[in-house]
Amino acid sequence: MVKIPDTHGAHRRLTLVNDLRQVSLLTGFVDRVREEYNLAPALASRINLALEEAVCNVIMYAYPEGTAGTLDLDAVREGNRLQFTLSDRGKAFDPTAVPEADLTTRVEDRPIGGLGIHLVRSIMDSIRYKRLDGMNVLTMIIYL
Repeated sequence: MVKIPDTHGAHRRLTLVNDLRQVSLLTGFVDRVREEYNLAPALASRINLALEEAVCNVIMYAYPEGTAGTLDLDAVREGNRLQFTLSDRGKAFDPTAVPEADLTTRVEDRPIGGLGIHLVRSIMDSIRYKRLDGMNVLTMIIYL
């Protein structure tokens, strides 16, 4: 199920089911955001990469295997700030509490995981998490 409302305002929403095949739909969503907000293609590509990492984490880990779930991705522009909010009803997980990845150690000596969150942190100017009414709400902001 994919919903992309045809709004004329400053808000866009993409609703996905927790299936990795749905990640490909992000590109069209980011393209619409890029066009509507007149973003440079290079910036849109970076945003798409960060959103893919965040969405993949939700799809792969938020819901128990075999359990259907959805996630919503909202985009809102306010002045020179573009805010993406990713929300789901999966198990609680605060990606902002994950320690920074140690990039100084050899790849084979690093623990598995954490690099996707590192990528999101390095692309976005700000990320915040809250658990609200049984929902994970991850807010990612990038300044234009």
